[in-house]
Amino acid sequence: MPVALTIPKLGLTMTEAKVVEWRKVQGDRVEKGEVIYVIETEKVVFEVEST
Repeated sequence: MPVALTIPKLGLTMTEAKVVEWRKVQGDRVEKGEVIYVIETEKVVFEVEST
């Protein structure tokens, strides 16, 4: 079942982020807590986990 993904806000001053790596491809099974993608902001690189 498709689920919308959102980029989490990592700080009060964060205005932009870009996805730098996808860890899953369409059709992959995703379990709670698995890293789905990696985002990069001007200050940090962050692994986003499934909920």
